[in-house]
Amino acid sequence: MPAAEPAGVRCIQLSTDNYCLIFGKPERPDVCGRFTACPDVCGTNQEEAITLITELEHHTNTNS
Repeated sequence: MPAAEPAGVRCIQLSTDNYCLIFGKPERPDVCGRFTACPDVCGTNQEEAITLITELEHHTNTNS
């Protein structure tokens, strides 16, 4: 996406199986390449991951 998607919005580069469609390609954003999954951010399942990442984004958003 040209600008980061809002919290809770699915990345347009995810397949229906939740795999990155541009993994390993030069157009993949740096932030994605640097991301390392960990329980503090991703929890133990997809629902928990979305909740945690949404909360983190809300607390770190400079516009809120």
